[in-house]
Amino acid sequence: MRSRVVQSGEHVNTGQGEEQLTIEQDSPRNKENMDDNDEDAHEKGYLERKYDTVCDFYRKHKTMVRYIIWGILLAGYLVVVIAACVLNFHRALPLFVITVAAIFFVIWDRLMAKYEHRIDEILSPGRNLLSSHWFWLKWVIWSSLILVVIFWLIFDTAKLGQRQLVSFGGLIMYIVLLLLFSKYPTRVYWRPVLWGIGLQFLLGLLILRTEPGFIAFDWLGRQVQTFLEYTDAGASFVFGEKYKDHFFAFKILPIVIFFSTVMSMLYYLGLMQWVIRKVGWLMFVTMGSSPIESIVASGNIFVGQTESPLLVRPYLPYVTRSELHAIMTAGFSTIAGSVLGAYISFGVPSSHLLTASVMSAPASLAAAKLFWPETEKPKITLKNAIKMESGDSSNLLEAATQGASSSISLVAYIAANLIAFLALLSFLNSALSWFGNMLDYPQLSFELICSYIFMPFSFMMGVDWQDSFMVAKLIGYKTFFNEFVAYEHLSKLIHLRKEAGPKFVNGVQQYMSIRSETIATYALCGFANIGSLGIAIGGLTSMAPSRKRDIASGAVRALIAGTVACFMTACVAGILSSTPVDINCHHILENAFNSSLPGNTTKVISCCQSLLSSTIVKGPGEVIPGGNHSLYSLKGCCKLLNPPTFNCSWIPNTF
Repeated sequence: MRSRVVQSGEHVNTGQGEEQLTIEQDSPRNKENMDDNDEDAHEKGYLERKYDTVCDFYRKHKTMVRYIIWGILLAGYLVVVIAACVLNFHRALPLFVITVAAIFFVIWDRLMAKYEHRIDEILSPGRNLLSSHWFWLKWVIWSSLILVVIFWLIFDTAKLGQRQLVSFGGLIMYIVLLLLFSKYPTRVYWRPVLWGIGLQFLLGLLILRTEPGFIAFDWLGRQVQTFLEYTDAGASFVFGEKYKDHFFAFKILPIVIFFSTVMSMLYYLGLMQWVIRKVGWLMFVTMGSSPIESIVASGNIFVGQTESPLLVRPYLPYVTRSELHAIMTAGFSTIAGSVLGAYISFGVPSSHLLTASVMSAPASLAAAKLFWPETEKPKITLKNAIKMESGDSSNLLEAATQGASSSISLVAYIAANLIAFLALLSFLNSALSWFGNMLDYPQLSFELICSYIFMPFSFMMGVDWQDSFMVAKLIGYKTFFNEFVAYEHLSKLIHLRKEAGPKFVNGVQQYMSIRSETIATYALCGFANIGSLGIAIGGLTSMAPSRKRDIASGAVRALIAGTVACFMTACVAGILSSTPVDINCHHILENAFNSSLPGNTTKVISCCQSLLSSTIVKGPGEVIPGGNHSLYSLKGCCKLLNPPTFNCSWIPNTF
């Protein structure tokens, strides 16, 4: 059909200035003649005919061609992996493990998709047998687990000391507090609670106590740090070579942009959805939580509190109030992957941050189901909740662009909040000091108030008594401001400890022990702060406007549950953290400095750091070594480490 515009003066409406549109349609005979003429004028050549033949062949055998192409690419990749393993297996071990894991899960997904019903039929007799004897079998299992925990605590306490018992007592205390203040304390379903704590404990045991698990997560943490350093290329190009002079603005915040871009690309490729679905399925079959809760909790390991509900956005209007509470609790008790890189760049140990992110997922569901038990029947089952929303990007490049663009608001939010909160903190401290000066107590400050409010909670996590006030201050920063402020202060304490200076200067403690730093890292790893309340309510309300009242009424409870979930994770870290005092440090240091200056062996450096941290310095010639060590050992450690915050010349030469 062809059309042409004819402007007719006779049909023009001069009042409105409109144009008359006339459409002429060609007759079928004219159209056929035109097509014949076009075919005669454009007779197909040899190459065009061959091209059409190839296209027809591809359309008929499209599936087979794709399989052949993927087969060739896969074979080439396997050849490269085998060649790398032959040349240097130790160097190629990460590539080998990733390849084996990918092949296993691909085969597993194929088998489950094709033979799921047959596998279910094969396993059904065993399931029926287990169900028929489950009444007495569950008591045997739980009794055995309780005995294992008791004996484990006895032997572990004998090996590492009593500090682990304090952390265990703290875990019990937080469970009891959640039960006492529960919405429905008599209707608690204990399976998700006990399984959540059990999964948390097993993950911590695997990562913190087993050598392969620790090595794997330590390696993963180092790889993440290396990966984040590629941000420097973009930052130096945009801000210049001296961009590190403005460390936070030009070094930390670009990491958020880079990480957000990568997450958006992984989301487009479907890898994020696949991983989240697997983790959610694991929590669903073990903890017995609903599919919605499981998917959101697993999603919070990787994305933030406003992004993870987007995975199940179509189902939010139909979730129960307990499920809504669990969704908000999972957001408060975890951190987003985009800001995880920023905390790592602060100097906080990456392995502990990664471990805390993983352990907090089951802990959040355990705390949520204890604080607000399920009293309704969930409407969403596994079958209709397995589909998750995907991104709206049309290609990988657009996904990267959208990820970078969407991070602008997050970067602005972080920067604006830090400016506002740090300024507010300075003003608040000045006002409190002014008020305290009226009562002859000018040292009154926000940190001091928080240290007394949160000190019992930090001590029950297993923090050393003298460090509990410092950890309590960090918890106050995190709760009333945000975790960025808290981790920024924690990074300063870690830096001071690594400098191996005196632990007390003019009676003021400068840093904490490694164990206290570890527990604090886990306790701070969550978005549970006052400012996040508005984010959670606003984000969820925009996704499910019909549930606005339920969201607002349960937000404060979710904030408390998320905070306690972080504390429970810190307690488990305190139970499993193995940092015993080396009782042979006296022998090691005396022998090390008998002849010449020792090499930088791990044990000598560790003992020297412990000695320097416990040394009390009053002035020149007034130095008291900690731990009953000799001045001779202190002098040798000072020469070995050369700490910038410790004046070695003050150590008297008379030993």
